[in-house]
Amino acid sequence: MTDAAPPPSAGLKARLLRLARGVPALEIFLSRSALTPILPARSITGRALMLVVVIMTFLAGLTAGAVHLIADASAEWSREIAREATIQIRPLTGRNVEADVAKVMALAKETRGIAGVRSYTREEGEKLLEPWLGAGLDLKELPVPRLVVLSLSGEGADWSGLKARLAEAVPTASLDDHRLWLERLRAMARMLVIVGVIILALVLVATGLAVTFATHGAMAGTAHIIEVLHLVGAEDRYIAREFQRHFLRLGLKGALIGGGLAVLFYALVSLSSARFGQAAGAEQVEALFGRFSLPGTGYLSVLAIALVVSALTAAVSRITVFRSLSMSGS
Repeated sequence: MTDAAPPPSAGLKARLLRLARGVPALEIFLSRSALTPILPARSITGRALMLVVVIMTFLAGLTAGAVHLIADASAEWSREIAREATIQIRPLTGRNVEADVAKVMALAKETRGIAGVRSYTREEGEKLLEPWLGAGLDLKELPVPRLVVLSLSGEGADWSGLKARLAEAVPTASLDDHRLWLERLRAMARMLVIVGVIILALVLVATGLAVTFATHGAMAGTAHIIEVLHLVGAEDRYIAREFQRHFLRLGLKGALIGGGLAVLFYALVSLSSARFGQAAGAEQVEALFGRFSLPGTGYLSVLAIALVVSALTAAVSRITVFRSLSMSGS
């Protein structure tokens, strides 16, 4: 059998018109040789559902973009941390800190896997503390540690040998290869990405539930039309396809609007961050959270979310119609 219901015969059509007298929707429907759409193109329920889809798609797009930002920032942090290591030399009474710094640099240069060595002066070390302690403080009386930054080459560095030589030559020096921080950073980034994916899944589930309730409401409002369709020979799959087309149009329109708003939001945030990048504290914020600039793949993900929401809307409506018709027919 074909999906579309065959037009009723003249006698059956006349009888159905008499039965449908007083119901304008059915009279119009049966007076045409071809079947008309079951659901009206515009209705209060349809507008409400489209608004829900817009909101849900916008939230899903924001979540997808946030996941991309977190993943990119984490990858950038990991690359920066993995390229460097630091040695901290604590000032101690009775020891010449400048001589200790020179010894540390000489030992580091002799170590395999270290491509470059740079020491921070006391003034540079104090400047590093300004984001946390503020500017203008007199730190001369404080034992601010001296830092030596090690730039790493591609081969693995001999950390155990360097630590042993530092412990013997400069007891006040401590080596930090950042492995602990790198592991914690990656674990935190993975957790945030998982949370984002869970939120995205919950938004999609909520969208599916909203479509289910809207479909049930639409079926209840058109129950008399569905009954007549069955009388003229329409199959359940034809009715389900009509609902699917209707909700696909609503879902696609709402999803594109919500996805477009999410793309516009991230575009405006990116432009704003670039414009105010020279403000006070902007460098520290950028170091922690990145540039808030969504990559091209992030924008594509937001648009893909919009297509997924529209497809979900059509699929859920079709499944809901099939289940409702099978239960009512049993």
